Amino acid sequence: MKDRFERHKQPWTAAEIDKLHTLAKKGMALKAIARALTRSEESVKIRAKADGLPIAKLH
Repeated sequence: MKDRFERHKQPWTAAEIDKLHTLAKKGMALKAIARALTRSEESVKIRAKADGLPIAKLH
C-alpha cells in the first residue's frame, strides 16, 4: 500500500483522458476506472467533472 500514490499530482496524458472518456461512456464504476488508470478515485472524479463526464455511482 506504500506505493499507492506514487503518481501523486502527475498531469493527465492525452491517452489517459481518452481512456477515461471511453470507460465513463461504457458506464464503468468510479473505483474500476481509477484502478484501470492507476489513479486515485478523487483524481478521476475531479477530471471527469472538469470534462463534464457522468461517472456511474456503483461500488
